Amino acid sequence: MIQVKEFVDTDKSYAEKRANEFLADLRDDQVINICYGSIMKPSPSGTVYPRSTILIVYRTSGEENK
Repeated sequence: MIQVKEFVDTDKSYAEKRANEFLADLRDDQVINICYGSIMKPSPSGTVYPRSTILIVYRTSGEENK
């Protein structure tokens, strides 16, 4: 089965750390794709802060490559 896992955070290094910890538990052949995006998001008070998103598309460990 193909799954997705999303890591979203305002601190880029924290999102990367969590994504890397998740990837450490997968075999290389399970990883299908990794997407990364970053935006500057305004808050209601007018302050702008970064938002990082990492999306990992992977196969669950029980499924063979097809």
